[in-house]
Formats: sequence, C-alpha cells, structure tokens
Amino acid sequence: MRYEASGGSATTLSRLRVVSYNIHKGVRGVGPRKRLEIHNLGRAIHGLQADLVCLQEVRLFHAGDARRFDHTHLGWPDQGQADFLAPEGFESVYRTNAVTRQGEHGNALLSRLPVGQVRHHDVSDHRLEQRGLLHVQLQWDGRPLHVVVAHFGLIHGSRVRQARRLGDYLRREVPADEAVLVAGDFNDWSERLDQHLAAAGLLRAQASAGAARVLTFPSRLPLFGLDRMYLRGLRCVALQSPRGPAWARLSDHLPLVAELARA
Repeated sequence: MRYEASGGSATTLSRLRVVSYNIHKGVRGVGPRKRLEIHNLGRAIHGLQADLVCLQEVRLFHAGDARRFDHTHLGWPDQGQADFLAPEGFESVYRTNAVTRQGEHGNALLSRLPVGQVRHHDVSDHRLEQRGLLHVQLQWDGRPLHVVVAHFGLIHGSRVRQARRLGDYLRREVPADEAVLVAGDFNDWSERLDQHLAAAGLLRAQASAGAARVLTFPSRLPLFGLDRMYLRGLRCVALQSPRGPAWARLSDHLPLVAELARA
C-alpha cells in the first residue's frame, strides 16, 4: 500500500501524516533463519510518505548482528538505524532505552518538521525491562507540538505505572495548552490502558466515534491493537494499517498510519 504525500511545506501543513512502527530491531527470525530486513524497512517507510515516523525497537548498534550480516548482499548499515531509515530531508532523533551485552536499542523519531528540544525519561518498572519515553518538541504551523515515542512493558501492572508516570511527566514538563501526540507500542493486550491515559488528558486516536480498533499485531494475522496514538489538542482524521505478505515479512508489528489535525 502506498500513501500520497502530504502537500505544503513542513511547517505550514494543515494536517500531519504520522506513522508509529515497532521495527523489531531491523531483523526477523531466529537461528540460521534470521534475516536482515532493515533495508526493506527503509523502502517501506519511505513509501508511507509520512511527516513524522515514531519508531520503537530501533538499534543504535549490535556487534553480533553486524558481524553476522556484514557479508550479506546489502550488509549491516554503518549508521544507527534511526539515521539509516530517515528519508531525505528528515531529522532523526534517537535515545537508548536498553543496553544489552552486544548493543543497545530504543525509540526514535524521524521528522519532516523542525526539531527543538529533545528529552528522554526513564520509565523502567523493574530491572528485567528497560523502558523509556522519547520526548521531542516540534514546531508545527507556528505552534508547539510535543511528540512522545513510547514502548510500554509486558506486564499490566508495569503498564499502568508507566501510564501514570507519563501523565506526571506531561503535567510537569508540557504546558497544558500545548498539543501532545504519544505514539508507540503499548503492549496492552487486554485493552485496559485507555482509562489510565485518559486520566493524563490523552485520548486514543480513532477516525470516528465507535470505530473499530485498528489491529497491528501479529503482522501475519493481526488480532491485537498494541500500536496506538494518544492525543491532546489534536484530532484524528484517518487511521489505518497496511496489510499483506510484504508487510508481514518486515516486522512482527504492522505500522499504524494516522492523519492528524489540530483539535
């Protein structure tokens, strides 16, 4: 599926096309069947023609995978994955959530809008899961827009506490009259997180009242809406997710694609 590009200059768009995508560190499979997908992901992200791309599970580097794929046809990129995936004319912002024995990974934002202040807020709930919020302040149509890229934990109690910490962070760091977009993988299998984020003033993006949830996981047969956007001072005009064998190959998640306007 291909989307038409948004018209106008980056700072004067009346609407924004936004993608949230868990890219599974740019690889698929395990053992001998493990394969490199970062190059295909780059082409796919370019084809979505978004103004903002919010990414989770983004590698800065990984020594083992770099050695494994260095001698393949296209090879492991010399850059961090955020820089590698950024379309021409975009700024990339990356911050690390987790450090492992052979590398590190985190959240990233690819932006066609001018990037201002960047912050990272640790919301790890226990030592086995390192989680963080990437907060990037942008300028859109002469006004601030705060984008938070999130990846919540695997345990429901952890997710509830992370939602509360996100709310506390926004109340402390973002003026109440400025627009906020929170996008990412919320791992909310049981659909119980909306009320906790609503308490922070964030409403889940839907194209219309009562619209069916957009399902993004697993990518081969989507059954769950783990990938979401939550809004403050914005409204969702359209929300969808591309499907098909090509998309299922790239990651275990499908991208979530939204068109947003000021509320």
